[in-house]
Amino acid sequence: MPVVRLSQAFVPTLKEAPADAQVASHKLLVRAGFIRQLGAGIYDYLPLAKRTLTKIEAIVREEMDAIGGQEFFLPALHPAEIWKESGRWEVMGDNMFRLKDRKGGDYCLGMTHEEIFTAIARDELRSYRQLPQVWYQIQTKFRDEPRPKSGLLRVRQFTMKDAYSFDVDRAGLDKSYEDQRRAYERIFTRCGLDFVAVQAHSGAMGGSESSEFMVRTEAGEDLVAACPKCRYAANTETATSRLPAEQDGAGLPKPEKFATPGVVTIESLASPPYGVAATRQLKTLVYVGDEKLVVAVVRGDQELNEAKLQTATGAQVLRPAHAEEIPPLMGARAGSLGAVGFSKVHVFVDPSLADRRDMVTGANEDGFHLRGVDVRRDVLTGPHAKLAELRTVRAGEGCPRCDGTLDVFKALEIGHIFKLGTKYSESMKATVLDADGKAVPIVMGSYGIGVERIMAAAIELHHDENGIRWPLSIAPFQATVLTLGPEPELKQAADEIVKALSDAGLEVLHDDREERAGVKFKDADLVGIPLRIAVGKKGLAEGKVEWKLRGDKAVELVPVGEVARRAVERVRAGG
Repeated sequence: MPVVRLSQAFVPTLKEAPADAQVASHKLLVRAGFIRQLGAGIYDYLPLAKRTLTKIEAIVREEMDAIGGQEFFLPALHPAEIWKESGRWEVMGDNMFRLKDRKGGDYCLGMTHEEIFTAIARDELRSYRQLPQVWYQIQTKFRDEPRPKSGLLRVRQFTMKDAYSFDVDRAGLDKSYEDQRRAYERIFTRCGLDFVAVQAHSGAMGGSESSEFMVRTEAGEDLVAACPKCRYAANTETATSRLPAEQDGAGLPKPEKFATPGVVTIESLASPPYGVAATRQLKTLVYVGDEKLVVAVVRGDQELNEAKLQTATGAQVLRPAHAEEIPPLMGARAGSLGAVGFSKVHVFVDPSLADRRDMVTGANEDGFHLRGVDVRRDVLTGPHAKLAELRTVRAGEGCPRCDGTLDVFKALEIGHIFKLGTKYSESMKATVLDADGKAVPIVMGSYGIGVERIMAAAIELHHDENGIRWPLSIAPFQATVLTLGPEPELKQAADEIVKALSDAGLEVLHDDREERAGVKFKDADLVGIPLRIAVGKKGLAEGKVEWKLRGDKAVELVPVGEVARRAVERVRAGG
């Protein structure tokens, strides 16, 4: 193996992290000389980062190839027409980088490649005998992220492994999906990540089912609800829970209007003189899904989950209604809204409210509310109104699958797999002939991994106050040798050790700089190479060198002649 000498290498370490760095991976990747920022959400990957990313990509390739994957490399620049075929040119909105060529043609920078792979399948696959197919690539993706932050965790340009399966039926998709799920588990395990697979929301990708692979970390922006008793786990965008039964009064024969001047919040109605607990209030919200107004109802103390409402409506694009859009529909401004007897648009009600009585809600008249509301009698009054999971679950609520309770924690998404079904093959007319000679749409799956996110997640999980603690499998080097002095005998011994390690097949970073020992120790800890071998006068006088594993406090003196053998054993053991 070629040896890299630190005196000649480009490893620009820093004593301090950037002022805007908030999460550990951002701070340490910059300080340890792995990345530098070019612009908002745009990063240069320096030699150390490139080595780690290359190792991650190699693991991904091995596992994709092992399940029959065939590697492609497709353009990042896409003509608008291909996205318009699927209907996603409009759906992607401002998240998509768009541009025009010199002739005025519309193009975009690819966020993902479902459309491109589907077009290839449509043009080239004719018969069920050509299926299944598993195609993948490792390619640059682009997203016009409105608020890039957290280093590599939210960026505008990133590397993704995106794979696609093509089957003749749902049973084939089920097998392809399971193959990918297991491959993902092997990939993340080999990369040294502690992860959980959770039920997830498919969003603009579409399809019938999806799972996210998440790393539990405070740097994450997703919330996961999990039960430690039965291992149920889901993103809060899809998670459900059990709630204790509420004891309602008999209520009233019909809703009764009462004045509430100036009361426009849940808190105000819960305060004297009204004293209506938030658990007895119906919170009515107005949204716009695919340019159509809809109404959502949750309990006063509950938070509406927009992803769940999007699923319920089937909308591609969902947003809160603007203040000026609400009164023409509801007859009142926000704060006095209700769904009693309301049938102008679709009304979605959280199932936890289905049998509630004696509730209070807005009267659709500014300054007035209704008491004595029976949800099933007064709100679920026709085909326009339906029950749908809408609320965001909270920690401490009951698990939906057992008698345990849910924990809710922050997590970072590192991979996402989707059962797309025929969403793209139908819109883009990608069909094959089945065994009966009938043209059927190809059944597809889509499977993504964020390559840089694996690198960042590894640091979030494996670091201490001194720096990074790389898993051996993705460390930029397996061992670093430090020469602790200018004496010729130290240099000679270090060179011999480096050669022995290199000849044994190890990747070695040799710190041969003319620097103080303290500087070398600090940089070694900061960069995080798993095995550190220090050659100093005191130890060498006894024919030994210092042996230390990154993260261990103990330093061991090892005979020079045993270093290579022990290092090889350590690498073979995986750490």
